[in-house]
Amino acid sequence: MNHVDKAVELYGQGFYCSQAVFAAFAEELGLDEKQALKVGSCFGGGMCKGEVCGACTGALMVLGMKYGRYIADDWDVQTKANDMALKFLEQFGEENGSYICNELLGCDIAAPEGKAYAREHRLFSELCPKLVESAAKIAERLIE
Repeated sequence: MNHVDKAVELYGQGFYCSQAVFAAFAEELGLDEKQALKVGSCFGGGMCKGEVCGACTGALMVLGMKYGRYIADDWDVQTKANDMALKFLEQFGEENGSYICNELLGCDIAAPEGKAYAREHRLFSELCPKLVESAAKIAERLIE
């Protein structure tokens, strides 16, 4: 199963968007799926505040694992990681209109009425899987 299909499948099982995208890449990043699901668990729904889309944060974690800096003064590596993050956010924003969760959903999911609106309009079940798919596709392109 490819990364995109795996991410959509995990989201469909009830995992957050951030978990689904990050865990879809876990094996090739040297993590087991359980670790990736746990790491991604606090980033869904724009960090529970409608901020940066969780599918994006999951993808940014993938890019960090692939290109991130682990030696304090390795600024060439950090520059590459930053470039990848910016490319990802630019491409996701172009493809989806934004990378901010509340803007993508058209409501403030940090507020109870916003979350109710999103549920009533099936945004979590109809729009979010498309955003998970988009984030996984873009991340996959960037790591190839």
